[in-house]
Formats: sequence, C-alpha cells, structure tokens
Amino acid sequence: MPATKSISFLEKVNQYPHSTYIYHTKIEEHLLMHRHNKHQLTYIEGGAAYLKTKDNSYFLPARHFVWIPAGMNHFIELKTTVSIIRNIYIPPAILNNNLFYAQMGIYPAPNLILEMILFTENWTENIFAKEKSKCQYIKTLGNIIPEMSKKPMPVVLPTTTSERLSPILNHIHLHIEQTLLLKNVATLFGFSSRSLSRLFRTTIDISFLQYVKIYRIIFSMEKLLQTDMSISEISYASGYNSPATFSNTFYNLVKVRPVQFRKSNRAISK
Repeated sequence: MPATKSISFLEKVNQYPHSTYIYHTKIEEHLLMHRHNKHQLTYIEGGAAYLKTKDNSYFLPARHFVWIPAGMNHFIELKTTVSIIRNIYIPPAILNNNLFYAQMGIYPAPNLILEMILFTENWTENIFAKEKSKCQYIKTLGNIIPEMSKKPMPVVLPTTTSERLSPILNHIHLHIEQTLLLKNVATLFGFSSRSLSRLFRTTIDISFLQYVKIYRIIFSMEKLLQTDMSISEISYASGYNSPATFSNTFYNLVKVRPVQFRKSNRAISK
C-alpha cells in the first residue's frame, strides 16, 4: 500500500479555495516570504512579533491583530516566546467588496473581535460550506472587522535587500542607543552625507533621520511591552536625551503617550 503523501502547512491553507482554514497553535511555523489565496487574520497572545513584507516591517504588539490580504507576500517573525498564535484564513469570496480587505493593516483588537477569534479556538483546519452556522460566523466576523477597525497602527519601518544599504540599517539597529548623525554614519561606511542621504531616499523612500526616528520608537515599543524598565530608562536606551522628547516623539507617531501604551497593552494582554 503506497504511503500517503504529507502536505505542507501552506498547501493545507490553499488546498480548498472556498473553505475557511482555522489554525491555533503554540508552535511557530517557520515560513519564509510566502503568499496564499485567502485573507489572513492573525492574533498573537503573550508576545510580540514583526510582520515582514517585501518593502516594509511592521511591529505587531500585544492586543493587536493583523489583516493580510490574499496574495500578499509576507512572513511573521516572532520577537519573543508567545503563548499561542491564532490564525483564521478566510476565502475572499465569502466577504463583501469592502476596500478594507485589500489593504494590510495592524489594528487594536476590541473586545468583540477578540472574543469572536477566541470562540473559534476548538475549531480545527477547514470549515466547509456545509457547516452553515460556522460559515456564517466567519462571514459575520469578517464583516465586523472593517466596521471596528478604522485606524491601523501608523508605525511602519521600510526594509530592503540592498547590499549597499542593509549593513547601514543593521548598524543603526545595533547602536540605536547612541547619537546617530548622518555625517558620522556616512563617513563610517565610506559615503558623503549627500550620497548616503540620496541612497536612503532612492532605496527606501525615507530620510536617514526619519528612519532612525521610526526605529527608535519601534525599539521603545518592544521595551515598553517586554521589560519593566522605567520610561526614563527606555527613553535613554532608545537614544533620546530626555524623557520629554521621547514622550512627545512617541505621541506624534503612535498617538498615545508611552505610559498609556504600556498600560493599555499590558493590562489587556494579561
């Protein structure tokens, strides 16, 4: 009797185009950049992660979910140990024509959406059309999400595979607590200030200063959620000279103060 051929996780997601695929797991699927024919709704409990696309990196904090449109190349990189990863893969055909579904976004998870995701915890793998009540439930969840998710997280970090720029970005990541000046970094890597500034603009469409600012804020968000460091300690560790400057910059990008960001995300994720 021939052995049954096992299929990969992605093949399972794509196997039945009209089914919803449910996958709650404590084990990370180590997937490289990939895409599938279903929309992906992912909620990560008890940890932090990054969503990586071809062009950008997005920080996914606690108490937020990510919506990934069908066909988008991506992968999720866990930054910490997590309690569980909750994935719902929804076929586009069962949803309406709302433009929301075609755009990737990371959104705060209201109680209703979170409870609806948790309700599917004991459902496994494919949900077919014959399971009418479950299909209607998924359709309702899909229709509610755009109504309750108006403002995605605004913090987006461009990424690149450029052999010229990647080492410079890595240097910024490794020395984020330091004063990072364009002219000093340019000299270190054999550029003039003007040529390095042009490299940032032409490669990732963002200035050197803006990139550093965004990465400082993302770095601080990780520290706020994953450590017990004080706001002052985090501000200095993120490269700011004063907690007030850090707080104001954080607010301008994230639209809440660091204290409130830590309080709201930690309280709800417990």
